[in-house]
Amino acid sequence: MGLTDDIATQLTLARKRSLALLEPLDDDALWRQHSPIMSPLVWDLAHIGNYEDLWLVRALGRPGVGVEHDDLYDAFRHPRRHRPALALLGPDAARTYLACVREQALDALINPRHTAMGVDGDDPLLAGGRVYGRVVQHAHQHDETMLATLQLMAAPGYRPRAPGPPRAAAPAGATPATASEVLVPGGPCVIGTDDDPWAYDNERPAHVVDVPAFFIDTTPVTNATYAAFVADSGYDDERWWTTAGWMWRHEASLTAPMTWRREGGGRAGGSGKGDTGAGGAGGRGWLRDRFGWIEPLADDEPVQHVCWYEADACARWLGRRLPTEAEWEKAASWDPAAGTKRRYPWGDADPSPTTANLGQRHMGPAAVGAYPAGTSAVGALGMVGDVWEWTASGFDPYPGTVAFPYREYSEVFYGGDYKVLRGGSWAADQTAVRNTFRNWDHPIRRQIFVGFRTARDAD
Repeated sequence: MGLTDDIATQLTLARKRSLALLEPLDDDALWRQHSPIMSPLVWDLAHIGNYEDLWLVRALGRPGVGVEHDDLYDAFRHPRRHRPALALLGPDAARTYLACVREQALDALINPRHTAMGVDGDDPLLAGGRVYGRVVQHAHQHDETMLATLQLMAAPGYRPRAPGPPRAAAPAGATPATASEVLVPGGPCVIGTDDDPWAYDNERPAHVVDVPAFFIDTTPVTNATYAAFVADSGYDDERWWTTAGWMWRHEASLTAPMTWRREGGGRAGGSGKGDTGAGGAGGRGWLRDRFGWIEPLADDEPVQHVCWYEADACARWLGRRLPTEAEWEKAASWDPAAGTKRRYPWGDADPSPTTANLGQRHMGPAAVGAYPAGTSAVGALGMVGDVWEWTASGFDPYPGTVAFPYREYSEVFYGGDYKVLRGGSWAADQTAVRNTFRNWDHPIRRQIFVGFRTARDAD
C-alpha cells in the first residue's frame, strides 16, 4: 500500500471511529455539557472537522469549507466551561460539515495536482505525510477526550459494546509485601526521535541522555495495591503527599480514585473540583462506575482515574517514586543488548491485539501482564496500552526543539505545572501511541484514563 492509500485508509478509519463513538447518543446528550471541565460532545465533533479544514484543505492551498467556524472551534479562544454558550453547529450540521471537509481533503490527497505541494513533497508539512498524520492523530486524540466525557455522564450513562478484556496469571505488579520490578541498566540512551514523520514537535529532536541505573515496576500499579493504600489511611496521612498535593487532597475532598464506589453505597465523597467525584473510605468491597454501570472492581487491573498527586502519594507509601519520563522511555524503548531504540516496547512492528490493549477494543483496561508479547527489552509489561502513566517530569522542551507547524500545540504549555504522561491508554488509537509520544496534563486531572507505575534508584 502506498503512502496516499495508507493516509486515505487512516483518515477513513478515524472518521468512522468518531461517528460510531457518538452514534448511540441522542441530540440532547450531544448538546449537554456533562462536566464543566469538558466540552459538549457536539463541540468536539465539529472541532475535529474544523482542524481538518484548516490543515488538509486550506493549508494545502484550497479555499476551505468553513472559515466562518474558526472562532467557534478555536480551543484557545473559548475555555471549555464557556463553550455551551456559543452558537455551535448542531449534531446534524456538524456531521454535514465533517462530510464536506472530508470530500475536499480526499480530493486534494488523491488528486495531488489540486495542490502545488503534492502529497509527500519537500515541504516539511508534507514530508512523509506529516500533516496527514497530525490530522489523523488529532481526531483519535479527541475521540479519547470524548470517551473521558462519556465516562462523566450521569446515570444511566453511556453503554459501550465491547468484549471483556483478557485476564492473565502474570505478575500482579508492586504490592506492599513484594515488588515485581526489573532493572534498567545505567548508561546513555536515545530519547525522542528525528525520523518518525508522524511524531509531534515535542518528541523532537532525538538526543542522548545518560540515565543512571534504576528499577521500575514490571507492570502498572493495580487496583489491589491502590486499595491497600486507601485502606492504610493513605489519604489521611500527610507524610505521603507533597505540600501542593495535600492542599489539593483537602480542597477537592479526595478519598479514592474518581470512579470508585463503596459496596452498598453510592458516590462516596469528593467535591468534584478539577474532576468529578471520588471514592470512599479505605478497605475492601470496592465497586467502580464504568460509563454509568456499577460493577465490581477488578483487583488485577491497573488503577485508573487517579491524579498525579494521588499517584505520587501512593508511590511514596510504597517506598518508591514515580519514574522520570527519560527513565520511562528508556525502560520502554531501549534495548541494552543491541544498543538500539525500539518504536514500541516489543519492537518496530505496529501494535496488534496480542501486544497491547488499544483502540477501545475492550472499553477498559485488561489485567496486568495480559499482553506478554508486548514486553519491552528490559522485561517491563504493559508500557503501551491499558492506562496512561504519570511520570515525575514536568512538560518541558527537549534541547533544540522547534515548534512546528504552530506553537499552540506544544510550546505554549512548556514550563507550567503540567506533568508528562506516557504510554497511551485502552482508549488511545495505535496511530497516536509510540515510545516517544508525550502527553501532558495538570496534576489535578483524573478524568483521563491514567494510572502509574513506580521506580527506585538502583544504588
